[in-house]
Amino acid sequence: MQTHYFHLPSPFPLESGQTLTGARVAYRTWGRLNAARDNVIWACHALTANADVLDWWAGLFGPGCAYDPAEHFIVCANVLGSCYGSTGPLSPAPGTGQPRYEAFPLLSIRDLVAAHEALRRELGLTRIHTLIGGSLGGQQALEWAVSQPEVFDNLVVIATNARHSAWGIAFNEAQRLAIEADPTYRAHAPDGGAAGLRAARAVALLSYRGYEAYGHTQTDPDERLSDFRAASYQRYQGAKLVARFDAYSYVALSRTMDTHHLGRGRGGVAAALARIRARTLVLGIASDVLFPVSEQRELAAGIAGATYAELESGYGHDGFLLETKQIAAHVRLVGKGLVTI
Repeated sequence: MQTHYFHLPSPFPLESGQTLTGARVAYRTWGRLNAARDNVIWACHALTANADVLDWWAGLFGPGCAYDPAEHFIVCANVLGSCYGSTGPLSPAPGTGQPRYEAFPLLSIRDLVAAHEALRRELGLTRIHTLIGGSLGGQQALEWAVSQPEVFDNLVVIATNARHSAWGIAFNEAQRLAIEADPTYRAHAPDGGAAGLRAARAVALLSYRGYEAYGHTQTDPDERLSDFRAASYQRYQGAKLVARFDAYSYVALSRTMDTHHLGRGRGGVAAALARIRARTLVLGIASDVLFPVSEQRELAAGIAGATYAELESGYGHDGFLLETKQIAAHVRLVGKGLVTI
C-alpha cells in the first residue's frame, strides 16, 4: 500500500508558540469513499506505531474484520514527531538540511491533531463515521472530538485518558533519563542514544504489561542462577525497538504524551468532555497499570451517552493492540450507527 504525503501550511504554528517550517504528514488509505461519503474510518496510532493500521491492528482492521476496506474508506496518518514519514527530529530542517535532533520543538497532542485536521480538510472529508484510537492514539481521538465535535459520528477510545497522569509522566521521564544518560544521544547522529533507547523500552514494558503478565510468560521453569527469561525478554524487546525507531522521536513523542490535557484552556476536563457529540464507546483494560480503568470510567461518565466496557486481558496496557477479538465483539457497524454488543 502506497504512502502519501501532505505538506502542511508553512510555517505551521505549535501550541508552545514555536513553529514548524516545511512540515509534512505521511498517511495511508484503504478502500473507497462511497457515494454518500459517509463510510470513513480514521485510526489514530500510538507512540511508536506508523500509518499502516492494517499491519499493527490486524484482526480489527483488514479484510473480513470489523473495519474492512471492502466496506469502509480507512485513513491512518503518521503523527508529527515520528520517524515513519511525517516530519520529526531526524527530518532535514529547511535552511540547513540537517536534522534537529534533540532541538526539535515541543509538540503537544493538540499539534498532532491540528496536523491531521489539516489533512482531513485537504482530503475533503466533511464527516468521519468512526474515529478510533488507543493509548496516545486515544488521546488524539479525544482531543479531536473535543475540538471538532461536529465532524465525528462515532468515537471509540481504548486504554486512554482525559489528562496524562503524574504516574504516566513519571514513567516517561524515567525513560527519557535513560536515553539522556547515553552519551551518544548528544552526538548528533541518527543512531544516537540507541543504548539509552534500549533501556527506556525495558522501563516502558514494565508499565505496558505488569506483574501478572510477566509471571505468566517470563517465569523460569527451573531453579537457575542466571540467564533469566525475564531479563532476556527485556533485552530482546529493547533491541527490537532500536531496530525500527530512534531515540529522538521517542523523546519527542513521550513529551507530547505528557502534554495531554483536554481541559487546558477549556474550563477543565468535565467542560471539555461535555463538548463531545459523537456516539462514544470507551474501553478499559482491567489489568492496565499505566492507564487504569478509573481513567476510562471518568471519560465515560463525562461524555453524554457514552458506553463503557472492560476488556479482560493478561497483557495489561498492550491489550489494546492484542485483544482485537474482544474489541471487535464490543464494536460493530450497522448502517451509520455504532452498536455495542
